[in-house]
Amino acid sequence: MKVTDSWYSERLEQPIGLARWGHYGTPVLVFPTAGGDAEEIERNGVIGAIWPMIEAGRIKVYSCDSVAGQAMVAKTGSPEYRMWLFNQFHHCVRHEVVPAIRTDLGGSETPIVAAGASIGAFNALAVLCRFPDVFGAAVGMSGTYRIQRFLDHRSSPDLFYASPLDFLPGMDGEQLDLLRTRFAIIATGQGAWEDVDASWEILSGDVVDTLADLDDVDVLFCGSRGYGPVRRVLLGGVSSRLVRRARSPVVVVPR
Repeated sequence: MKVTDSWYSERLEQPIGLARWGHYGTPVLVFPTAGGDAEEIERNGVIGAIWPMIEAGRIKVYSCDSVAGQAMVAKTGSPEYRMWLFNQFHHCVRHEVVPAIRTDLGGSETPIVAAGASIGAFNALAVLCRFPDVFGAAVGMSGTYRIQRFLDHRSSPDLFYASPLDFLPGMDGEQLDLLRTRFAIIATGQGAWEDVDASWEILSGDVVDTLADLDDVDVLFCGSRGYGPVRRVLLGGVSSRLVRRARSPVVVVPR
């Protein structure tokens, strides 16, 4: 079952659309890629791929227009305007899209899962970090998490508060305590257009130090480039270091 809706957002100073697929289940808000609308994920086959989960009532999927991303792609207005729009878009999601989802769920306050690819991954991670009171998890797929290069390399307070890589290091207090109870998956592929570094940049510090200290996971999966013994000694070998130090079991997957 598919339902679409739209309204004029005072925060965005323009309309925003929302689409929904399914009858019941865990709410999942999927953000489109940069220039996408609320129905992009259906046209690109995402809804078809996850339809068995929707039909079984495991998830109820929502998607909204990528208003800020569309302005970024079209270079609408000044860079300052586009950065302002990203900040406003996240507030629109929290104070307009989330209430619309909860109304559709009959008033349920079940934490929402945010997801998306590319700029959609940026938005998914951003709303989880900014609003952990309503979002319980995020799935970022092949994300672009530092977007200044799309904004003439400018910065502003609006972009600072919209960008997790900027505001997370200074976060503290109750919001950080709540965020630590949430969950994020940062995934990337190995295609010609993938930028693995963009996903790894989300983690601060040494990768092995960060992963080895995790004690709330059942198993860690780590890729291996198959270096020979000499290069492994010289480079340290992430997978071999992780196997030696990790608190959780490690499965090494050859590349």
